[in-house]
Amino acid sequence: MQAPDLSVRIGRLTLKNPVIVASGTFGFGQEFEDFLDPSRLGAIITKGISLNPMAGNPPPRIFETEGGIINSIGLQNPGLQDFVKDKLPYYRKVKSHLVVNFFGNTSEEYVLLAGRLDEIPGISALEMNISCPNIKREGIIFGSNPRMAYRLVRRVRKATGLTLLVKLSPNVTDIASMAKAVEEGGADGVSLVNTFRAMAVNIHSKKPELGNIVGGLSGPAIKPIALRMVWEASQAVKIPVIGMGGIMKAEDAIEFILVGASAVQIGSANLVNPTTAVEVIDGIEKYLGNHRIGRVAQLVGLFRPGL
Repeated sequence: MQAPDLSVRIGRLTLKNPVIVASGTFGFGQEFEDFLDPSRLGAIITKGISLNPMAGNPPPRIFETEGGIINSIGLQNPGLQDFVKDKLPYYRKVKSHLVVNFFGNTSEEYVLLAGRLDEIPGISALEMNISCPNIKREGIIFGSNPRMAYRLVRRVRKATGLTLLVKLSPNVTDIASMAKAVEEGGADGVSLVNTFRAMAVNIHSKKPELGNIVGGLSGPAIKPIALRMVWEASQAVKIPVIGMGGIMKAEDAIEFILVGASAVQIGSANLVNPTTAVEVIDGIEKYLGNHRIGRVAQLVGLFRPGL
């Protein structure tokens, strides 16, 4: 029997399989070489890149909770110039699509970054982050206001010809409206969900467990909510939806694909089991073979709401 076709189309890209590693959970890729071959992945998404270096939030930055973790890294990164100089050369030997996650504090910074990244060879796509829940920056307000998100995406779309993904926040009342807004602004796809605003308290010190007080909850605890949001977004837009949120194994990824995700991102699981992404690839292929489905694209949206 012929092996199933795992390839998927996202914007202008054809990924060899639908499994992507999420920004901020895979470093810059090289850190995971001892555990897996990064070239097996459908795509690698970098840690979030800003125009200038950022030191991030004060420690403690990570707190383990039931069914997940709360992180408050604060988008620490080396900035665009050092990323291009020190990190980008590594990806030339990786036979997988490179997606650069980026963010700004103002619309002008988003546009400037997109334009500069557009000029750099070797970058396949951009993932525009308007959704981080644990930094005190005015730019993140774009992630909670559909009209502002539309205007921002429209401006960024004019600055780049690369495939443009927009990473959405779950901390909104209507995820479908946000997805629709960025689609109308010119996005080629949407990634969702990012982490949920959360906090933890030490009952002995009576102080927060995180230096920033508030962080972002990820992991298995958020999967049912993330799944619902991906389903709602996929009903609202025609562009590809990339689902994430608590995916720990192939069965989780298949759920997201069934409700409408064309691809998935592996996040917190990378910190627990660094080989999760390739195990999910193998698991999806096995599932397709067992169910005699020739292409993973045929699985997208097969969820049947009626009992």
